Amino acid sequence: MTTRVGIVRFPGSCDERDAAYAVGLVGGEPQLLWHGDADLAGVDAVIVPGGFAYGDYLRAGALARFAPIMGAVAAFAGDGGPVLGICNGFQVLCEAGLLPGALTRNANLRFVHRWLPVRVEAHTPWSAGVQPGSVLSLPVKHGEGRYVHPQPHRLVEAGQVWLCYAQPDGSLDAAANPNGSTAAIAGVTNAAGNVTGLMPHPEHAVDPLLGGTDGPALLAPAAAATAPAG
Repeated sequence: MTTRVGIVRFPGSCDERDAAYAVGLVGGEPQLLWHGDADLAGVDAVIVPGGFAYGDYLRAGALARFAPIMGAVAAFAGDGGPVLGICNGFQVLCEAGLLPGALTRNANLRFVHRWLPVRVEAHTPWSAGVQPGSVLSLPVKHGEGRYVHPQPHRLVEAGQVWLCYAQPDGSLDAAANPNGSTAAIAGVTNAAGNVTGLMPHPEHAVDPLLGGTDGPALLAPAAAATAPAG
């Protein structure tokens, strides 16, 4: 049975159609979910996509966390359902307390928009087929993508660091970190491992004409995920 993947649409979302297209490419059945609804329409997995939810007023994700749909997302996540936040979606999940840490302005205060290597650090429901240590090429486009956490070593010890910005050979250094993120972190998970977030955009890396095809490696499990209905 095809997995139904709900994609939350907020006022200001701009990547929900890209996410839906990418989900379809990997065999999932995308379904757009409106921010004002209070249930998830029985989907099997949830993506909170990129964009500028509620115009990023106050700060990115700060208003979206109060949307009616987020109560359903939190309950779904609490039941073990797989949730993925991409870029602005990552910011929303952090603001909602579903992921540790926070996203702040890039260290150089400039918008970053380019393809970058990222190293996979851990398995998640969205990347179960990717071995830790693998290096993927993904695009980023953000002005508030600097991940901060007071104790990054705790995240590493707990296996909650999902992705790190890296050199093409997988090595980590300051030159590979595009935004000043703590410990070069590009993606994290919650303690249970079912909620994940990342700043790069796998949904934009699904076609050679777009610049690369590594994105499905972080989306393909959506086609086979099983989770409680929301």
